[in-house]
Amino acid sequence: MDKINLSAHHPIADIRSNMVFANNGNVILCYDGSLPEIHSLSEKDFEDIHGCWFQAIKSLPIGCVIHKQDIYLKKQYTSENLPNTTFLAKATHKHFKGRDYIEHRCFVFFILTKNKALNNAKYANPFRKVAQGIPQELDDQIKSFMDSVNDSVSFINNSRKMQFVPLAEKEILSITDNYFNGFNEGFDTDILLDRSKISIGENCFDVLALNSELCFGENVQSSKTNERFTSDDFVFHQGFIDGIGLALNENHIVNQIIYLDDKHKWRKLLDKKIEELKKSSNFGSQNKVTLAKAQQILDQINNDDSSRIIRGHLNVIFWDPQAKGLAKIGSKIRTEFKELDIVPYYPRGEERKNYILNSYFCFSPNFSDEDLYVTDLKHAICLYINNSNYKSDATGIIFNDREHNIPVLKDVWDERKKRIKARNFAIFAPTGEGKSFLANNILRQYFEAGVRLVIIDLGGSYTKFAKLYPEQYTVLRYESGKNLGINPFYVHNPEDLTPERLEDLSVFLFELLASELKATKAQSVSIKKILLYYYQVVKENHSLDSFYHFIEEHQKSLLDQLKIQADYFNIPGFLHIMSEYVGNGLYSFLFEVSEDQTFKIEDKRLIVFELDEVKDNKEILSVMLKLIKSAIQRTIWKNRAEKGIILFDEFAKQLKFDNVLESVEFYYQAIRKQNGAIGIILQSINQLPNNSTSASILENTQVIYSLNNEKGYGELKNRLNLSSHDLNQLKSIKNNLSGPRKYTEMFIKIGKESNIFRLEVPPEVYAAYLTDGEENARIMRIYEKTNNMEKAIIEFINPKNKKV
Repeated sequence: MDKINLSAHHPIADIRSNMVFANNGNVILCYDGSLPEIHSLSEKDFEDIHGCWFQAIKSLPIGCVIHKQDIYLKKQYTSENLPNTTFLAKATHKHFKGRDYIEHRCFVFFILTKNKALNNAKYANPFRKVAQGIPQELDDQIKSFMDSVNDSVSFINNSRKMQFVPLAEKEILSITDNYFNGFNEGFDTDILLDRSKISIGENCFDVLALNSELCFGENVQSSKTNERFTSDDFVFHQGFIDGIGLALNENHIVNQIIYLDDKHKWRKLLDKKIEELKKSSNFGSQNKVTLAKAQQILDQINNDDSSRIIRGHLNVIFWDPQAKGLAKIGSKIRTEFKELDIVPYYPRGEERKNYILNSYFCFSPNFSDEDLYVTDLKHAICLYINNSNYKSDATGIIFNDREHNIPVLKDVWDERKKRIKARNFAIFAPTGEGKSFLANNILRQYFEAGVRLVIIDLGGSYTKFAKLYPEQYTVLRYESGKNLGINPFYVHNPEDLTPERLEDLSVFLFELLASELKATKAQSVSIKKILLYYYQVVKENHSLDSFYHFIEEHQKSLLDQLKIQADYFNIPGFLHIMSEYVGNGLYSFLFEVSEDQTFKIEDKRLIVFELDEVKDNKEILSVMLKLIKSAIQRTIWKNRAEKGIILFDEFAKQLKFDNVLESVEFYYQAIRKQNGAIGIILQSINQLPNNSTSASILENTQVIYSLNNEKGYGELKNRLNLSSHDLNQLKSIKNNLSGPRKYTEMFIKIGKESNIFRLEVPPEVYAAYLTDGEENARIMRIYEKTNNMEKAIIEFINPKNKKV
């Protein structure tokens, strides 16, 4: 039995930046890869990535070895990146801590070999030192190799689908230590190499390999059908060998090693091999199969100028503390290969030891002809794994991935505008699919991250979540026949009367006058002159009523005094239309002079306008939205550095009226000047009328959320110009509302990036987001007794713990 102590046989002689000088004379450039998220790629994406790898690798020098290594490790989620300060954040932190998942790292090593011919003996001692010094100066051959590799990596990175960055010395040493320490954590150990088994610390290791053309079936392609998500009416794709990637859900390493050979050398060798096989093909069926394969490869070389003949080796190294567990993993890998019509080779004894040791990147040029298959580069690259785990951003809203339900942070604000130019969002889902639940989840996390929220709500879905922050919220509720307490003409002191304020007031008045007509420049200048004059003359108790009577009183002299031509401002028309909002007018109650309430919202970070009672009255709703807008402009938008979100819930009910859409479009235009975002919630995109105003709103909405919709997603695809893969993702949505881990799935598109995410929450968060039903009523009954939402939620979750 052999025993290897790494400190006595370290394979690395020197490291300079990301360049390794191995003890055996090889020079290696090491890169860390970032791959696209699993499930995010379409069939065409897989083809494009395949083409990208081919272009990047084909021009590397003869004798170069490319070793792509994907390491999958079982881990437990630590929750260390999750917020942990508020009641709901603490519950979320605790809920996910310790959850099992698979960590994936992807590395690519480009190796300039000491043995250019790559004609190794069957077994080589990988730790054998080569008698040569480490070069003080890099020779021309190494410089040329570095240039070629830099060109290849730049080409891959320019594809924007994958990113490879140079590995630091510390990382390179860590990979080496972990590999030879058998991924045992917390202690160092030796490798015990026995003919019957290989063990490192607590783990037993085994390997399966593709080492001959005869391992492969008829077809190898860049992607295949994903049976888990594909249905009768759509096809979902995955990478050709993704089944032995993340989906395996075990500790393992996938090594894909490519030897770049001389095309002409292989043409001669194949010619000779075919001649020999033709003579012996009568002596057995195996020879006939080998002859056919060799002939196929030769034909490919002769017919395709772009072909690049390579020798390749793929192996899967896997480990487990128990022999029984090891056998089970081996069986899973064989099953995956069988589905691809691939028969892996199972090395034993000396060969198994050889495969495991030489799958370390300094030693991967050590494989002999007997361990390598011969094929075209395009074929070999089909065996690359090109996706990885869901990617968490540094900050963002917590959702869950589709593999392990672990939290994923998604930056849907995008401060630096890397993915989106406008951070406005829309949520689409039919009744009962959890629109308000999702909106609560997004807004609550924004709020706890310091974003100011204004919610214009027609359904009463947010008061419970607001009650968790008693000092920081206010609810302004419309009641029939009463005003909201917002006086757009109110000024606290003369300094408040800025040009922007006059501009806002003039727009407000024009919208009241005739929202369907756009004011001319002359009309706009006229009304601003009149407003300024009004504030100079009238020193207190400013209101619409006061402004109306001021114009009425001065109507004969006003225009002459301010040098305004009569056709620029129609005073009789103004007084006639405005009479509906003052005195005994039908809607005068909306503008009755009372104490201005906007001071209530100035220092609140969560403001809910509940307009449930107004939803069927076009005129009142339209005026309400204008009043709310004036309040927002005076208070929330004063500080442009402060982040803010305005949400229109039950938006469809508001959209029944023409002028509401224009009113909302104003917010979209105005929000550009602010550090803010607008959100709308709709049951269906068809509820947005198909006109230029809606088109403008959708164009400025670059974050899309869609929940399950049994009626389909055709209109969503058409109106939002979604890709066919976006549509496939939408069709693959499946909720799980039973069992210990309940979740809903949703489609999220941020700019051009899209994927399916899950939403799983702890019981405390579930209780906080409930908006109707018996459970919600029960929580509210407890709240009425305790007047403390946290206590009400805790008592609802743990009724047995209630103190007697």
